Amino acid sequence: MTQRVLIVDDTEINLLIMGQLVSRLPQAQAHGFSDPVLALEFARHTPVDVVVVDFMMPQMDGLEFITNYRQIPGAQSTPVLMVTANEERAVRYRALDSGADDFLSKPVDHIEFIARARNMLKLSDATRKLTDQAAWLAESVRLATQEVRERERETVLCLARAAEHRDTDTGRHIVRMSHYSRLIARELRLSDADQELLFDAAAMHDIGKVAIPDRVLLKAGPLDDEELVLMRRHPMLGHELLSGSSSPLLQAGAAIALGHHEKFDGSGYPYGLKGEDIPVFSRIVAIADVFDALTSNRPYKRAWLPDVAAQYLQAHRGSHFDPRCVDAFLAAWPEVLVIRERFQDPQGAGEKTL
Repeated sequence: MTQRVLIVDDTEINLLIMGQLVSRLPQAQAHGFSDPVLALEFARHTPVDVVVVDFMMPQMDGLEFITNYRQIPGAQSTPVLMVTANEERAVRYRALDSGADDFLSKPVDHIEFIARARNMLKLSDATRKLTDQAAWLAESVRLATQEVRERERETVLCLARAAEHRDTDTGRHIVRMSHYSRLIARELRLSDADQELLFDAAAMHDIGKVAIPDRVLLKAGPLDDEELVLMRRHPMLGHELLSGSSSPLLQAGAAIALGHHEKFDGSGYPYGLKGEDIPVFSRIVAIADVFDALTSNRPYKRAWLPDVAAQYLQAHRGSHFDPRCVDAFLAAWPEVLVIRERFQDPQGAGEKTL
């Protein structure tokens, strides 16, 4: 691989001599500039492996050049050789502060120049390989982490669908309400990371229903008091199933499972939390879950029209639902309708009775 040596000196003969010396080094190519401004412009568009710069230049001295060069993205670790006179110790100290790595004394000794340039090129090559290796390792870790997260998502989604299948005979409810939840989070300006975490975790809101007896979960008519107590245990059961994990996804799912039946006015369950004491993910999922339940067929009811369900959300804004979350959901109304159309239930799903 060709290594580029940028030489900056206002004396043409020096450029010629140092360029010829660089050509003796294997795979090294000299790029000489008598104008430091042009040299900086070249460096901004062409990565170089070593810089050789003279201190005494009329337009821009070597110290100023190094300071400007180090500000170029990716140029912080490039070895820089400054050419100075032996007696200019103060200049050398200032050059070190500016980012110079080594010095060549005037007049330049040819053997010393080649040796120092060769060493600097080796250093540059080692730094590049180390940087490439670090980038490779970082990418490998990212891909491995992504694979683990994908497997985690798949496992959680299968469990969530199993719970949902017992209840509604379709898993598309969790798909729709996950999309609705992400829309609300976006309109609330939550971070992109939180939006994606909520999208994945929302599917687990009813996972506690796997522990509810069929006679209660699948009952077509109204629940009696005893059955209602059993049904209202599913948030805590879901939280117990998911809590205790170090996974951010499962932690978010546990919080959502526990809080998605709380109401903004404090009349919900299991703990009667009120207002912003209810985690924001739970407040968001409460709206997505109720809206999709209202607009879906169930054994005990026909699906409501979306506009009617929206009126229900508005009517319970501030009592059941967080007003800001309701407003955020309705602000994305065209996208809500697209999601509902895109992820429709199969014909007849949710209509059977047992």
